[in-house]
Amino acid sequence: MPQQATPGRPAEPTKAPSLPSGQDGVDDTYVSRETPTREEDDPPLAMEAMRAVQILNPSGEVTMPRPERTRVMCVANQKGGVGKTTTTVNLAVALALHGNRVLVVDLDPQGNASTGLNVPHHTGVPDVYDCLINGLPLEDVAQPVEGIPDLWCVPATIDLAGAEIELVSVVARESRLARAITGYPGHFDYVLIDCPPSLGLLTVNALVAAEEVLIPIQCEYYALEGLNQLINNINLVRQHLNPRLDVSTILLTMYDRRTRLADAVEQDVRNHFGDKVLQAVIPRNVRVSEAPSYGQSVMTYDPGSRGATSYFEAAQEIAERGAKAEVSRNA
Repeated sequence: MPQQATPGRPAEPTKAPSLPSGQDGVDDTYVSRETPTREEDDPPLAMEAMRAVQILNPSGEVTMPRPERTRVMCVANQKGGVGKTTTTVNLAVALALHGNRVLVVDLDPQGNASTGLNVPHHTGVPDVYDCLINGLPLEDVAQPVEGIPDLWCVPATIDLAGAEIELVSVVARESRLARAITGYPGHFDYVLIDCPPSLGLLTVNALVAAEEVLIPIQCEYYALEGLNQLINNINLVRQHLNPRLDVSTILLTMYDRRTRLADAVEQDVRNHFGDKVLQAVIPRNVRVSEAPSYGQSVMTYDPGSRGATSYFEAAQEIAERGAKAEVSRNA
């Protein structure tokens, strides 16, 4: 029984029952696996500042390996909302901030990549539609991205929505984008093509122009449905139009570590695709979602955030894998 208070003397507090304790006084078996640690969920300001400096790279001292020749990568998945545009924009900024010359080709009529890089893409602006339909040179359309040296963007306007139909009657319709990129007079280390969420002629143009396919996969059950159809289409393009095409990279996005489903999807994808899956995984992060509304990538909007760190790690991994592949080819 708790001790009764006597006049003029407060009662002593009742002692709480003691729990079994480990070395730190808390038994690990009582801690949910979903409980975030301080390092994971609430990094100290000093750690966040260090991350921001590493990602923004103001001194220019930190560089990612540059490829010997241009790596043309299309970011494709016919399922919408899996993070194609977000991945394209943030990888492009991360690579450009660390010593690479990068061109982003916005091939989605919604123009979200153009919005994320704060590049004008209203009606009347020369865009990728003019390259595909009217044969306008790519250098007349590419715009430098403000605040990010060595990064350019070919915007998409609403005109691109009609390109699927107009391309049907165009000669060599599947290779229009490939010819435009090949004819560019300057040199880029990376050309990243943001595909629309469909498997139409625009996506086929991207697959013919590219040598590598990067597939973002959302860590949810529905994301795995339809993946076979995408792989089948890539195989068809490889057989008939572009024998160099290869699914080189799989990136897991929107990973929610609080759910067992995310773990299950990750294991399924890793078991199926093996080494093609990046070790870096993109978490669900509100900063990643907020950044486009300010016309920025998460790399510049909140460089100390988990989202920015994850995309930086993914870009670094892509650059290093490419360098290793070149070494093995030259050996």
